[in-house]
Amino acid sequence: MRQPSLSQSDSHRGGAMAAALVLLLPLLLPSIFTPLSHAFPSLLSEWNAPKPRHSHLLKSALQRQSVSKTSSDSDRQLADLWMPLPQQPLKRCIRSDGISTLPEKSQGYIQVFLDGGLNQQRMGICDAVAVAKILNATLIIPYLEVNPVWKDSSTFTDIYDVDHFINVLKDDVSIVRELPAEYFWSTREYYATAIRATRIKTAPVHASTNWYLENVSPVLESYGIAAIAPFSHRLAFDNMPEEIQRLRCKVNFQALVFVPHIRALGDSLVSHLRNSPSSSGTDGTNYIQKVTDAKGWQGTGKFVVLHLRFDKDMAAHSACDFGGGKAEKLALAKYRQVIWQGRVLNSQFTDEELRSRGRCPLTPEEIGLLLAALGFDNSTRLYLASHKVYGGEARISTLWSLFPLMEDKKSLASSEERAQIKGKASLLAAVDYYVSMHSDIFISASPGNMHNAVVGHRTYENKKTIRPNMALLGQLFLNKSLSWPEFEEAVVGGHKNRQGQLRLRKPTQSIYTYPAPDCMCNA
Repeated sequence: MRQPSLSQSDSHRGGAMAAALVLLLPLLLPSIFTPLSHAFPSLLSEWNAPKPRHSHLLKSALQRQSVSKTSSDSDRQLADLWMPLPQQPLKRCIRSDGISTLPEKSQGYIQVFLDGGLNQQRMGICDAVAVAKILNATLIIPYLEVNPVWKDSSTFTDIYDVDHFINVLKDDVSIVRELPAEYFWSTREYYATAIRATRIKTAPVHASTNWYLENVSPVLESYGIAAIAPFSHRLAFDNMPEEIQRLRCKVNFQALVFVPHIRALGDSLVSHLRNSPSSSGTDGTNYIQKVTDAKGWQGTGKFVVLHLRFDKDMAAHSACDFGGGKAEKLALAKYRQVIWQGRVLNSQFTDEELRSRGRCPLTPEEIGLLLAALGFDNSTRLYLASHKVYGGEARISTLWSLFPLMEDKKSLASSEERAQIKGKASLLAAVDYYVSMHSDIFISASPGNMHNAVVGHRTYENKKTIRPNMALLGQLFLNKSLSWPEFEEAVVGGHKNRQGQLRLRKPTQSIYTYPAPDCMCNA
């Protein structure tokens, strides 16, 4: 009787092991299971590399790049692309007569707690200085919240040169590094545990100067300190005194300078990008060498920064479909529910409606096709500024096939150089921001805080910045019958006036995205 029992036990063990092996095989040998995954997408598609969604355009773009471009029209198109912007009617200008405007006596201390990523926090810092000025108060160096997505605990002093910050603003606002001893209790933890009389949590989005004078000044009078949280986007852009607008510009463009090791790493990356392309370290090495040997390096010493804002957070928030099949849809739906509690932008529209309105971030494949249609080719030096790309290397492979000279922090910097910023999203973003500000051309795959901050800063510096026409591109990519010449013509025509030409700020628009005319003077 025992023997049959052991056999059954062995049989059960063997069956369990076999079942486990079946589940693990797609991970260990994904290529074998590609045909099966088409039959059962809900089971295996999460392991599949996303296929190109615009394969006919991609094939044409690659064929075009394989043919040596000798026409005068092509040469002229490339020359126009790399040409710096002409002088604009307005130039950067932050008026200052050098006279201190500090009040005789501070009305108290202002604390702000800033959430979001690097660039949202940057705008909050500028607004915090302005609010301290409005209230004749002393600003405590802003507290940066730990980002729930990136889990980064970097502080203000980890990112920005505090001595420079305080010194540049010394005649405008009184700033202290830390809480004064008598207010040691006024910490983030203190405000998280209960309702506190010194915390202002009712500041409306885009509040006026009068709101702060009426609601925060009394707290300063009573307690000597006021903590404002939340604070993102809590100061209006319109109906502000000119002095306050100029101060915001001064903070953004003069006072906020990255710490020395960020600047040093950024300078190193820029130096690599302006020298001849690397010939080591990637699977595309031979192809890169072939390209440079055959064509030389067009635009020698010049490079483009592409901000590829295509991470899981962006993909989930957009409510768009990115071609990853049923498993991707389920994964994004779950992520949207957990992170955004179902509050997803424009989720009532279909994918086609969102795309035709330009509400979907461009995928790596789509931004590659845009760059190719504008005239950039496989000899273009491209720096990829991004965090973790949703879909990983498989998602980015089409962009790599179009631009084999693409680099990023990891490919250009040594492990020793990257050691101080490893795993710190804010410092990684700071390096990308620095390199973006030193590039010949900047382009972002989708609007967002990084896009807004860099576009505004480059406008102030009169540097070329290509703004994708999202609505046009959405409609073009929906048209599956469009030929490459038709796509190229539509892209070039739709981006003639989107390469950094000065645009004056309209009412309610951000001074950080549109610094003219508030931060500029007649040229």
